[in-house]
Amino acid sequence: MKIMDFLDKKAVTANLKATDKEGVIKELVELLANVGGIENKEEMVKAVLAREALGSTGIGQGIGIPHAKTADVKNLVAAFGLSQKGVNFDSLDGEPAHIFFLLVAPEESAGPHLKALARISRMLKDKYFRDLLKKAKDEKEVLRIIQEEDAKN
Repeated sequence: MKIMDFLDKKAVTANLKATDKEGVIKELVELLANVGGIENKEEMVKAVLAREALGSTGIGQGIGIPHAKTADVKNLVAAFGLSQKGVNFDSLDGEPAHIFFLLVAPEESAGPHLKALARISRMLKDKYFRDLLKKAKDEKEVLRIIQEEDAKN
């Protein structure tokens, strides 16, 4: 599974404006809504925040992977956001998060959802890859970096 299989090229921002966790989630949901990835923004935000209430998806090393399963989507979809300033995302290591992947899957698709989470996590374990993403100046550069990493394995 490749990230570009479920990440819409238009659902990428290299300049998140949000300054808190809920704001980041709303901004990423908005990106998906703009490309037709989801039907009901409010329900999607609620679903992602409900998942966050179970435990933060701020996995440390500057990464947040908020995710949810919902009847609101037909296929696995993702949005990507980069925060230049960093956001308190209740990360495991207490550090601000800069790199965000929002992943949303249909309720009945546990397999693809977990595979996508694993793929994102595996790629983001690479410090060089994380550093490249953090330094990206625009959406085009973000996409190029992700596509190059996707092509490796």
